Amino acid sequence: MLISEVFYSIQGEGELVGVPSVFIRTTGCNLRCRWCDTPYASWKPEGKNMSLDEVLKAVMSFKAARHVVLTGGEPMVAPELPELAHRFRREGFHITIETAATIAPGDIPFDLASLSPKLSGSTPQSNELDPVWIARHEKTRFQPEVLRQWINAGPYQLKFVVGSEAELGEVDRLISNVGVVIAPHKVLLMPEGTESERLKRSGVEVAEWCKQRGYRFCDRLHVHLYGNTRGT
Repeated sequence: MLISEVFYSIQGEGELVGVPSVFIRTTGCNLRCRWCDTPYASWKPEGKNMSLDEVLKAVMSFKAARHVVLTGGEPMVAPELPELAHRFRREGFHITIETAATIAPGDIPFDLASLSPKLSGSTPQSNELDPVWIARHEKTRFQPEVLRQWINAGPYQLKFVVGSEAELGEVDRLISNVGVVIAPHKVLLMPEGTESERLKRSGVEVAEWCKQRGYRFCDRLHVHLYGNTRGT
């Protein structure tokens, strides 16, 4: 399978923030978010072909790690991902899958689905990308039936990057229209930005929105610790 990077760090976002984890970043994505912070795994995919045995060996080299995070790009576009997840399950790893929830889970095993449906602001503008890709992104970015399948399949968190009141309102509407009951504390709001100081400034307003609605505040600990760099 085509792998962008395998690295050992701490989980910087969500319910497991601070947990030492091995991140397996696949290459390839069915979306083209205009603010994507991993273009090397989506807009301009790069990586190397690794067998499942090679991926497992790389992860097992980090002796203290018991958590793996399958991420991308969009990891669910990789046909080998379910088998890789089953191998990690047999080895006793905790498995987090970070996905935009546009591809159904099927029988893939996981302990936490980190679901990030994309809001309308993610769609590229006309001067940023070929119109065919823009239309494809807009049509694909939110799949309520697929999102329901993930929510019903196991433990999950809903994670949204928000930078304005308008985007906050869109999150509220999306949650109310999914078709299943979602507890407010399962909804994570993350301030927009890839620099520590900007996250601190915008985070104050996002924290207030969380307090008003009962949503959970989601910081980006890895950015504060290491900056916006690959392999962290």
